[in-house]
Amino acid sequence: MHYTYVLRSKVDGKWYTGCTNDLRKRLRQHNGGQMVATAKRHPFELMYYEACREQSDAYTREKYLKTGMGKRYIKNRLKRFLSLTG
Repeated sequence: MHYTYVLRSKVDGKWYTGCTNDLRKRLRQHNGGQMVATAKRHPFELMYYEACREQSDAYTREKYLKTGMGKRYIKNRLKRFLSLTG
């Protein structure tokens, strides 16, 4: 399986969207400061993920979730959760 995921930094509250074939390993890498793009913003919490059979589908979904419409989709999808956590 290939995963598209959204993380939220516990430091600055900003979100990061990525793609991987090993979600647990990638989350450990982000939280360990091993990923260049997020090294200064860890630790992270996993906010959302989707699983795809094909890598190309996961990357297409990642690309979409990084657009304005995609960000609105995630915020709408997590609306109840986000209202509880602030």
